[in-house]
Amino acid sequence: MANKELAYQNEEKENRAAELVIANKELTYQNEEKENRAAELVIANKELAYQNLEKENRANELIIANKELAYQNEEKESRANELVIAIKELAYQNEEKESRANELVIAIKELAYQNLEKENRANELIIANKELAYQNLEKENRAAELIIANKELAYQNIEKEKRASELVSAYSELKKTEEYLKEYILGLEEMMFMTSHKVRQPVANIIGLSGLLDYSIEYEDLKILIDNIKKSAVSLDAFTKELTVFMEVLSSNKDK
Repeated sequence: MANKELAYQNEEKENRAAELVIANKELTYQNEEKENRAAELVIANKELAYQNLEKENRANELIIANKELAYQNEEKESRANELVIAIKELAYQNEEKESRANELVIAIKELAYQNLEKENRANELIIANKELAYQNLEKENRAAELIIANKELAYQNIEKEKRASELVSAYSELKKTEEYLKEYILGLEEMMFMTSHKVRQPVANIIGLSGLLDYSIEYEDLKILIDNIKKSAVSLDAFTKELTVFMEVLSSNKDK
């Protein structure tokens, strides 16, 4: 009995071992399948990444194409606006041409009217020539009277020439007076400039230095201030002499 039991247990072990071998083979097969699936998944991921990259490239190309399309649309709108302006300009030119044509028609009518008027004037001229012949006869009669009138006119012309000569002299004197006035005004302006720039500065210095005298205590400072006052006074005296000479020049020009 013990041997049968042992044989049975051995048989069970062998069955379990066989099942374990089968299970190991199955597990090995499943692991190989998983590895194959993992490899396929890696390939699929790479393919998916490639497809995403392609999609991004296509998206970028689409953006560029949209920008190009928008630019082309703007160009088309600009061309359309230019075409509208050109059409308006052409319409305006056509209107101008029609206006010129109408003016030409009016000018032709006016020319025909003027030709008719010329014919009428020619007829009137014939009558006028006859009248002129009569007037020439009258002119001969008037010529004698005109000789007397010409003598009177010659005398009047002599008188006019005298008056014209006097007028030329007066005009020349007036021009000299105008030139003198211009020089005199320029001299006054220069004198005003000299007064405002050369006189005011020494005077301002004297006033300022005089004000400082009130606050000066030390002898040396007082001496410096007095020297500066002397310099300003000398400068003012020199300018006064210069101004006197300038006024004498203006006076002599005035006498001329």
